[in-house]
Formats: sequence, structure tokens, C-alpha cells
Amino acid sequence: MLELIEKATTARSKTHRVMVGHVPIGGGNPIVVQSMTDTDTADIEKTTDQVKLLADAGSEIVRITVNNDHAAKAVPEIAKRLADLGCNVLLVGDFHFIGHRLLRDHPECTESLAKFRINPGNVGRGKRHDENFTAFIEIARDLGKPVRIGVNAGSLDQELLVQKMDENSRRANPMSGDDVEREALVESAIASASAAVDVGLAETSMIISCKVSRLGQMVEAYKTLSSLTNIPLHLGLTEAGMGQKGIVATTAALSVLLYGGIGDTIRSSLTPEVGGDRSKEVTLCQDILQALGIRTFRPSVTACPGCGRTTSTLFRELASDIQKQIDINLPDWKHRYPGSESLKVAVMGCVVNGPGESRAADIGISLPGSGESPRAPVFVDGERDRLLSGPTIAEEFIGMVNEYVDHRWGAKTG
Repeated sequence: MLELIEKATTARSKTHRVMVGHVPIGGGNPIVVQSMTDTDTADIEKTTDQVKLLADAGSEIVRITVNNDHAAKAVPEIAKRLADLGCNVLLVGDFHFIGHRLLRDHPECTESLAKFRINPGNVGRGKRHDENFTAFIEIARDLGKPVRIGVNAGSLDQELLVQKMDENSRRANPMSGDDVEREALVESAIASASAAVDVGLAETSMIISCKVSRLGQMVEAYKTLSSLTNIPLHLGLTEAGMGQKGIVATTAALSVLLYGGIGDTIRSSLTPEVGGDRSKEVTLCQDILQALGIRTFRPSVTACPGCGRTTSTLFRELASDIQKQIDINLPDWKHRYPGSESLKVAVMGCVVNGPGESRAADIGISLPGSGESPRAPVFVDGERDRLLSGPTIAEEFIGMVNEYVDHRWGAKTG
């Protein structure tokens, strides 16, 4: 496991480092978690509130739509309000169709953004495409702003795709339509990056993405990209979907690539329920990185799934209570106990795997299972510390967890 993680880290260190505001992306730096608002950017209050929600959840960069003059005019005020709230998250402008004009006409907007995103598939056709793309890149170059060249299957340059399809039809053994589209996506990304370099934008000021909604196609596209360039890559399975389907698809796609050392920044494009919590896309990215051992964001609770030996619900209730307590304490712990995000707690349900898992955690409890008296040993730093019994086991163990955090990490804050 450690060897694979080290291999992945080594692969990522070969990418260029791009500075987005104060956040380094690529070059072996920590993988950055991004998110995007779904508000009308012209609605300053709603957009400010949602950006802060995402930032508070842990998003290090938040992308906002800049699709018209009203949105562009709102960006500076949004940035000001966030600063007044003490929210220093980096804002990225998502530009489509008329991005070159909006950047030119709204200099205050450009100053408030840490990075620009351009989709080369929707800036025009033929000569107009080249002129608009060049104008956009020239503005970014002159302002010293990094650019993400974001290619999407849903808005792929149709002239390029038709050309690739025609070439494929003349092959002795034609590829599938998905494979042709994948080739076109990669070619569009690489050609656009090359064109940006020709205009004078350094590779150290670029990030590339190649996002599609089909998992296999997305994974293969990024594998090809990573073999062709050292420009940092932003990963995402776009239009991942709702609920469990979206979570599973995103986790599968990102994990395959991240574990192979591909990817420098990520976003999960979940479709939230109406009125749902937008920040779930942030916590999913964090959970993926933490599960892979790449980054740590919050204490983890290991709990067994239950079986015929655990007919009592006590361990499930305790695991739930511990998780809720950690979630409540986390904002305070981040401030008072730096490093406590690495805390590992085990709440096990019976004597088979319980003692071993509890010893492996920082602090763990091994409940007896079914048909036994409620007496449970607690292990601290791998050693048996005490035996809890009776109806107050849950309250006593939660108290021990709080004491452990204070004892281990409290001294670091003086």
C-alpha cells in the first residue's frame, strides 16, 4: 500500500507547478479540492453565501459562472463580501462563448479572480475560434493569471470531431465512436495548450481537464493526457448523476486515476437534490483522498458492519454517536488541536475482530457482541487501558475520546 502511494506521489511530482493565488497545484503538491456554485452569479447575496458554504466545507478553490455582463459586474462585490467575512477562498471564473469580451470589458472582474477557465469547444468556429481563443489567452498572459483549458465531451469542437470521425471511417479497422471521441478530446486539449504556449502563456500557468460522463472513456482520456504532457490535470467525471449512482461513479473514476499518480486537482460533479446540500461534492472529494491515504481532512471512525454475532445495536448506536460528536467538534478541533484530523477511532461490535481493530486505532472499544454482559475493553495507542461496563459505556467512551484529543494535540497549541 505505501509503495503504491509513494509511486503515485512520485508520478504527480513530475508535473509542472502552477500557482493559483497562494495555492500551488502540481509539482508534487497536495491534490487540491475544488467545487462550483450553482447560483446565478449576478445574485450577489446567494452566490456569496454558497461560496462560503463550499469554502467552510473545505473547498480550496470555488468556480463561479461568468456568463454575461451582469455576472462579471457582480464578481468584485462577491470577492469583497467574502473577504469581509474572513473567507479567503480562491475564486475561478468559468467563461464560455464570450469570455474574451467579458475579460476585456470588466477589468475589475479579472482582478478578483485567481484563475480563468476556458472551454475551447465553444469559443467559435474556424478563424473566429482562433481569434477569440487568442484574445482570451493574451489577456490572461498579460494579467499573469493561470488558465484551465477545460475540454468537455458535451461541448467538444464539432469540426474536430467530424474530422476524426471521417478519418476513422477510412481505416481498415475503425475504432468505436467512444474511442474516436476520446482521441478528439485529448487532441483538442493538447492542441489548445500548444496554441496557448504560442501566444505566450507558459505551461506553468496552465491546467488541463478532459471531462466526460462515461467512466471508462474519462479514465482512458486522462491516462493518455498524462503520458503526453507535464501540465497539471484537473480531474472530474462530469454530470456524474444523483445519489448513490453519482457517488459510486465519481469515486470509481477518480480513485483509479489518483491511485495511479494521475491528477493534481479534483471536483465531484454530483447532482444535488432540489434544496440539497451543495457541499456534499466537497466532502466526497475529501473522503476519496482520505480513503486513498493521499490527504487527511477529518478523524476517521472504523466500525464493523455487524453480523450474527452482533445482534445488539449498541455498537452501531455508539459509532453513530461518536461520528456525530466528531462532526460537532471538528471546527473547534481544527483551531484548538492542529493535527487532530488524523485521529483514528474504532468502535467494534464483537470479540472476533474487535480487539485487533481497536489496538490498531488511536483509541478503540471492542464491544462483546450478543448474548454477553455489556463489558467492553478500551484500547489507547495499542494498549488496553480500561474496561467499561454498564449503561453508561457510550458516554464514558465519548468522554475518553475527547480527553485523548486534548492530551495528544492540546499541548501543541500551548
